[in-house]
Order: sequence, then C-alpha cells, then structure tokens
Amino acid sequence: MTETIRAEINYTAPMNTRPRYHANDQSRDVIDLDPKTVPIIDGRADPPSLDREGFALVSHRSTISDFRAPEAQEIYKSEVEAFISELTGADAVVINSPGIFRFGEKSGESGQHNNSRPARFIHVDVNDETADGFSKTSVPPDAKIKRAVHYNIWRAVTPPPQDVPLALCDARSVAPEDLIEADAVFDQEGQPDWSFAGLVVGASPRHRWVWFPDMSIDEAIIFVTNDSAPGRPHCVPHSAFDNPLCPADAVPRASIEMRAIAYWFE
Repeated sequence: MTETIRAEINYTAPMNTRPRYHANDQSRDVIDLDPKTVPIIDGRADPPSLDREGFALVSHRSTISDFRAPEAQEIYKSEVEAFISELTGADAVVINSPGIFRFGEKSGESGQHNNSRPARFIHVDVNDETADGFSKTSVPPDAKIKRAVHYNIWRAVTPPPQDVPLALCDARSVAPEDLIEADAVFDQEGQPDWSFAGLVVGASPRHRWVWFPDMSIDEAIIFVTNDSAPGRPHCVPHSAFDNPLCPADAVPRASIEMRAIAYWFE
C-alpha cells in the first residue's frame, strides 16, 4: 500500500491584483502560481471523514454504464441526490450544476469541450458570499435555512491508475488567511462571459494533503466546498496533480463531478 508520495501542486503567490481564472481560455488568467512539492498521504491508509477532514472516499455504484449518454445526466443527478440525502440526513438536497466532465491533458478531449481541463491550481469552488447566494437561489420554496452545505462529488470514469488524480487539503489544516478571493470566469464560446467569486490558496506548511490512488468507477470522493455551520469543516481546497507512480501508458484520466447543496431547515 502506498502511504505517502511527493508531488508538485500549484499554490497562488501574493498578488497586487485580484486573481482571475477562466474555464476555457487560460491565456486570459490573472494568477501568479507558486508551485510547491508537498507530501500527499494515501487516504486509503487512514480514511478521512466528512465531519473531520471535510472529505471522504465512498462506495457508490451507479446504474449508468455510459456517463456521457444523453440520458445519463438526469439519472446521475437523481442518484447523487438520493446518495447525499442518505449519507448526511439532510432535509433536502439540490443539484445546482450539471455534471462536469474533465480530461487529463494526455487525452485528446482535454480542452476540446467546455470547462474540460483539470484544475491545475489549488482552489475552492465558491467563497462564502457565492455559496450563500447559491443556497438562497436553490432553496425549496418557503423553507427557512438552518444550515446549508455545498458538496462536490468527484468520480473517475476511466480505469485505474489515474494519471491526474485529485489532491485534497484537510480542512482542519487551513487557516482563513490562507484563502484568497478570486473570480472564476466561465467563458464558453458563443456565450457572454459570466463569473462568481471563488477562492485560491496561499502556501502554508500546516497544510495536510491527501489523495486516493487507483479509484474504481464504483467509488467517489465527496468533499465540502462550503458549510454555513460554525465548528464544522468549512471548505476543502483541492487540485489536480501528476501521479508520480503512474505508468506512462496509463489511460488518461476522465472524471465527472457533480455539485450539490444539502439543506437543514429550521
């Protein structure tokens, strides 16, 4: 069993301007990357949890055989809603984004579809203001929110090993001053740009990084991107990275991520 590897991940250096990154045309990004080689712990050796680190590897067998089939989105949406409801005991779960496919750079499909490249810098999908806005927009009618948690559910749909896996930072090791507000810009061809505020991350020796090697299609990573309740894991910075143990002829990683909001009501 692999216990710890060392790999390079990209933090964001201190900047005099607000960072800005694009879903597609990365030549327009305004972000000063600060690459660091860090230890990344095998999460299978000491399994993390949603309530402690803010993320977990879960068993979840989908009924879908082809995640890119036209009917797959709605089926997977229903499956993820039901799974998160059972896992968390939330009063309601809303999927607030279509499934996003991403492809490792060795794949001919990487960058050929909207928002299809791996995110190569450490980030959090939403900041507090964005999360609060999305929560209020998606909440069921007449409900009064006691707690809202934004989750990302990440699944590899190609066989192991993954050449470009996901690294996740233990939420307990992240300080508020590590988080830097940034604009996430969605620049799909033929449509006007739109954006919301997310977070990038400054380097810290406190950070504890974890990965899950050799994921199967019947596994998924679920992690918190924002929790409105104090005293719980608030958010999990994450990034794609190159797997130093992966053979050169491995199938390039393809993955699907689904974003959801779980609600507890007053």
